[in-house]
Amino acid sequence: MPLQHHPRLRLCLVTVLAAASIGGGTLPTAAAAPGDGSRDHPDQLQRQVDQLVAAPGGPPGVVVLLQSGDKRRVLRAGVADLATGRPIGPRDHTRIASASKAYSGAVALRLVQHGALDLDDTIGARLPQLPRAWAKVKLRQLLQHTSGLPDYSRDPEFLRLLAADPRRHFDSRRLLHFVRDKRLLFRPGSQYRYSNSDNIAVALMAEAVTGERYETLLRKIVYRPLGLHDTSLPQGYEMVRPFMHGYDVSEVPPLDVSELIGTSGVWASGGIISTPHDMNGFIRGYASGALTSPAALSAQRRWVDGASEPAGPGRNKAGLGIFRYATRCGVVLGHTGNTPGYTQLLAATPDGRRSLTVSLTTQVNQTMAPDLLRKVRAMEESAVCALQRMR
Repeated sequence: MPLQHHPRLRLCLVTVLAAASIGGGTLPTAAAAPGDGSRDHPDQLQRQVDQLVAAPGGPPGVVVLLQSGDKRRVLRAGVADLATGRPIGPRDHTRIASASKAYSGAVALRLVQHGALDLDDTIGARLPQLPRAWAKVKLRQLLQHTSGLPDYSRDPEFLRLLAADPRRHFDSRRLLHFVRDKRLLFRPGSQYRYSNSDNIAVALMAEAVTGERYETLLRKIVYRPLGLHDTSLPQGYEMVRPFMHGYDVSEVPPLDVSELIGTSGVWASGGIISTPHDMNGFIRGYASGALTSPAALSAQRRWVDGASEPAGPGRNKAGLGIFRYATRCGVVLGHTGNTPGYTQLLAATPDGRRSLTVSLTTQVNQTMAPDLLRKVRAMEESAVCALQRMR
């Protein structure tokens, strides 16, 4: 049976996508636990990585990349491919899922720096073809998930089409048409609610003011300035090689779901393929404000209560296209993501001098595996602590 027609996976896919869109703000943002220092040693972090792979329902592979200044440390456990036993590493490609939203934030803030966009630009002014009911929504609200836009990825018709063919090719620029007859869920700016529609609208705004495709803008004003050579936003389902294989571990043996879904149906909200090496380069530049102006950076860091999906380490707050993770060892800024086969965290200190990425080869979130997510978040917080100890 072809992978995309596997009935259990198709049902799981729809359930996961619908649940993942409910909103990071509903997820736990537990206080950072006090530390005694011993568990923050890199050797302890390696033990946690090993234990995560060995845990019931754990990922077949994990790779953690830490960088302080020019010094790097890579921790890994498991494999990139269960069929061959190939070791996992920071140059393997992976689906970064909702961490892609940080890249749309980078595009928007770069255009703000250039004066092509303003954070107070509205959908009505920049995207008049979208429903009039959405006209007052501002760019800054889209970037912070306070827009009130209904989430197209929870729409029954979208989910029906995806269930029928997970590799279906959607017109990425018409994804919001699935909810074009819906009014806003709340007054813009009054609430936080994580929505995949927000970053689709951000990308469309960027295209509207530049006359260039979003994929071109990513290459010109994000990838190239930050030296990202292994990052792309494809439309199909094929992975870029070499890649870490992603698995559904609820199957016995685990089922390879690396190429289960196409990326056209998530586009700017979750379609980027990259490597831990490139993600690390991106977050160092993005968190530090290298792609925007001091004024826009200040606006980006006006935090509201809200968590990424899945929740990152420590206490989570939401900025414009970025999240603040307050851990027992200090604050890092970044984004998380999860999709069938993959879970990601990329984060850096606010000055960009210290950074980390965490890549898992199975999907972990609050809906699917709350106990495992707690272990993942604990490991991620230990990674922040190990990062801060690097000299």
